[in-house]
Amino acid sequence: MTPQYLTWPPAALVHLHTQGDYIWIEPTPGNEFDVAIGARVVSAEGKRIAVHDDDGNEHWLATEKRIKAMHATSIHGVEDMIGLGDLHEAGILRNLLIRYNENLIYTYTGSILVAVNPYQILPIYTADQIKLYKERKIGELPPTHLRDRRQFLRAHAQVRPRPMHRNIGRIWSGQDGEHQYLAAISGKHSWIEQQILEANPILEAFGNAKTVRNDNSSRFGKYIDIHFNANGVIEGRKNRTKSRIVSQNPDERNYHIFYCLLAGLGREDKKKLELGDASQFRYLTGGGCITCEGREDAAEFADIRSAMKVLLFSDQEIWEVMKLLAALLHIGNIKYKATVVDNLDATEIPDHTNIHRVANLIGVPAQPLIDALTRKTLFAHGETVVSTLSRAQSMDVRDAFVKGIYGRLFVLIVKKINKAIYKPKERQRSSIGVLDIFGFENFNQNSFEQFCINFANENLQQFFVRHIFKLEQEEYNLEGINWQHIEFVDNQDALDLIAIKQLNIMALIDEESKFPKGTDQTLLAKLHKQHGSHRNYLKPRSDINTSFGLNHFAGVVFYDTRGFLEKNRDTFSADLLQLITISSNKFLQQLFADDIGMGSETRKRTPTLSTQFKKSLDSLMRTLSSCQPFFIRCIKPNEFKKPMMFDRTLCCRQLRYSGMMETIRIRRAGYPIRHSFTEFVERYRFLIPGVPPSHKTECRAATARICSMVLGRSDYQLGHNKVFLKDAHDLFLEQERDRVLTKKILILQRSIRGWVYRRRFLRLRAATMIVQKYWKGYIQRQRYKRMRVGYMRLQALIRARLLSHRFRHLRGHIVGLQANARGYLVRREYGHKMWAIIKIQSHVRRMIAQRKFKKIKFEQKHQVEALRLKKKEERELKDAGNKRAKEIAEQHYRERIYQLERKEMELEIEERKMVEEKKNKINEAARKAEEPVDDSKLVEAMFDFLPDSSSEAPTPGRETSVFNDLPSRPAENEIISPMATASEDEEDLSEFKFQKFAATYFQGNVGHQYSRKPLKHPPLTSTYTRRPTGGASSMDHHPAFHRGLAGT
Repeated sequence: MTPQYLTWPPAALVHLHTQGDYIWIEPTPGNEFDVAIGARVVSAEGKRIAVHDDDGNEHWLATEKRIKAMHATSIHGVEDMIGLGDLHEAGILRNLLIRYNENLIYTYTGSILVAVNPYQILPIYTADQIKLYKERKIGELPPTHLRDRRQFLRAHAQVRPRPMHRNIGRIWSGQDGEHQYLAAISGKHSWIEQQILEANPILEAFGNAKTVRNDNSSRFGKYIDIHFNANGVIEGRKNRTKSRIVSQNPDERNYHIFYCLLAGLGREDKKKLELGDASQFRYLTGGGCITCEGREDAAEFADIRSAMKVLLFSDQEIWEVMKLLAALLHIGNIKYKATVVDNLDATEIPDHTNIHRVANLIGVPAQPLIDALTRKTLFAHGETVVSTLSRAQSMDVRDAFVKGIYGRLFVLIVKKINKAIYKPKERQRSSIGVLDIFGFENFNQNSFEQFCINFANENLQQFFVRHIFKLEQEEYNLEGINWQHIEFVDNQDALDLIAIKQLNIMALIDEESKFPKGTDQTLLAKLHKQHGSHRNYLKPRSDINTSFGLNHFAGVVFYDTRGFLEKNRDTFSADLLQLITISSNKFLQQLFADDIGMGSETRKRTPTLSTQFKKSLDSLMRTLSSCQPFFIRCIKPNEFKKPMMFDRTLCCRQLRYSGMMETIRIRRAGYPIRHSFTEFVERYRFLIPGVPPSHKTECRAATARICSMVLGRSDYQLGHNKVFLKDAHDLFLEQERDRVLTKKILILQRSIRGWVYRRRFLRLRAATMIVQKYWKGYIQRQRYKRMRVGYMRLQALIRARLLSHRFRHLRGHIVGLQANARGYLVRREYGHKMWAIIKIQSHVRRMIAQRKFKKIKFEQKHQVEALRLKKKEERELKDAGNKRAKEIAEQHYRERIYQLERKEMELEIEERKMVEEKKNKINEAARKAEEPVDDSKLVEAMFDFLPDSSSEAPTPGRETSVFNDLPSRPAENEIISPMATASEDEEDLSEFKFQKFAATYFQGNVGHQYSRKPLKHPPLTSTYTRRPTGGASSMDHHPAFHRGLAGT
């Protein structure tokens, strides 16, 4: 809506506009977002006037320039733009500019709040400001979004009963956020509120990043439920988030947490995680920017760690999170090299440094990690086929691995925070829901992420339109209010095209994603064929172009379909999932617990990303529909994030996209304040006399009477069930109610206080006389007691002084004696220790010198012997006439020296081997001592000298365990004595076996085998157990019996 400009008559210029007048100047045609600009006339000369416009420029206007006088309300600005006389975009824009220059960033539009980002810290969320807005009505003080929470608390505490018993929903749109709001609404400073405040640094670190438009831009949609009890005290909060992974555009950073981790982590921890500077990681340098002005990454990392501890994260969990973040950075540094294997595109990883780092951090072997990143396993007809991946496919798998881990890590952190700060509803309580969602996006290249984001914004715009426009008109018609219908822009056709009607765009994307041979080209062809004639669908002129356009409520956006299907499938590779199942990192497996527990067939039927997004969005819209919505429109004043810089074109575009013009028109023309007759009478019946409570009167007639006597003939209407008022009426009624109640309460207070104080005086006078009588006797007794206590204390002090003087005198003597005794003892102990140290040193040095002497003596002896042999050999060769006698003797001398050195080395090696063998024997003995005892093996070892029961003849070559410890061959120089031959009279024992003996003589079921169970009676019969005096039983002479006893 633009103003109707007046033609500037040249002859009437001086008469129409004099110095100091404010006017609107026609914009320059050519830009759709240029609107009229306000200006002040500074001088007038003939047919020309000089103006000073709102941009700070002074210039002369041409005679053909069209102008219009400015309404008085637009000159200095208003707090509620419904009161603007100039109801057009230029008036709204100038009002925001005036307040922005005065650091007033909040402006009302009825119940809608417009917030302009100041890009600087303003003192608007201090404790004094919060106290100032407490118990205030809308319109009494300058606007801020603190007033919504106060209004909610008043409504819930029955201070201001309104039709607001539903939960409140706050909807943020634009570049602002809700972190300051959370800090401001905390009024009780309880532990749960402290936890709620501490959740923000964590969510911002893991979900926000620096973009070209905002240094702390949300990279995820966030819906927060803040629960209050009947006293307005925060009892809990629940976060619902949907993280988004985006590519880094120029001058953008990745998530804050990575930079905070590298800046704030200690040197030892960074060494454990093998981390360095942010410039060393590819994932952090994609946008060419690793710093953010105004942010202290190291300090914020300390805040993040303390916040995680407040929210009940254990130290081990915090360390596991940091390990995964470090692993993601190292994964991004893995480099691929394209190759060809069996005429197929393949990939290899030339440098395994980062592979080993990642494998160590996530707890998997290096080779399975390489296979999962460079190969793909397919299952077809019960068979497994392993194929290679091209370099581009391998990079996609790597990035999908990172996105899968980070996305699930973010979800786990949100669940952990919710577990700490959210309490299930045990009783009736209300809540404020805060929706902070990413805004409309239109880049040079838009992909599937922007398509989903803009679809969400289309739904929110529809919700805004339905709430502000459709529901307003429907309620007016339902109540029979005289209301003129206003036309508005409805984006229902765009929603039908994207996701509602049959064969919509999302349905076609899902359908094509399910086809194995579906490609982005076939998807684009289907979209062109199905929706090419739709008025909101734009088909490119060239068939080579891989994009399609949509006419959104905020403008036309073209989407590049390359990668649509792959992103929509959102499949996590089965090879990567198999890699996680073999990981020793329990925290990583916890992230993928649902995926691991899901079967392969179930995983194939997992909903696509568009289906999940649509389902999540439908749930969000149902939640918003069940709340009482309050809208906050956030405006970004400039693209440079500088304070006190107002870009008119940018702000006009945002205002137009947000639908503020239609809001102002319908709000101003309508009745934003509504009460049921019962509530109105119950609340405002005090304003006039003679109105009984609502349950004792006819409420509609009473409402009409109150309105006619208090509001007069102003613009209000009575419906069938409600009364409809303007914002000014509501403020006036509240002020009148406060005035009347205050006046009547003062009368009651005056009467009650007089009666209370009179009664109190009579009681006090009677009680005072009694108190005086007892007090006089009491005070004298107390005086005597104090004097007696004083004399007793004086005596005690004198005695204590005498005793302390004696004690100090004795203590001085004792301390001196102790000092001398301790000095003597210390000196004596020192002398003993020095003597022992010198003695030990002398012995050690002597031993070292002796060893060196022996070695030198040995070497000298052999060298002298070698020289002697050299000279002897040289002399013999000369005598033999050999001309090379000296050379040959020298060569033999060197060989002897070499043999000597080699022999010494062999001796040293042999000594080392002996020492090593001794160590191994000691270790083996210690290991065997620690092993558990096997009873069956123990019995076998003990009776192994007996022949095997299964064979009568001994097994040839078998060595019994009794002789296992004997050496197999005699040692050198060992003298072996001749074996004594058995005599002929000696008995042959081969027939005597313990098995036969047990079968013959053991009674009951007892056999020759070992049994763990205790025996209930002796195995031998009484005949063999009783031994005659002075003789031996026949059993004593049985060889098998003795062999059995020897074994046991």
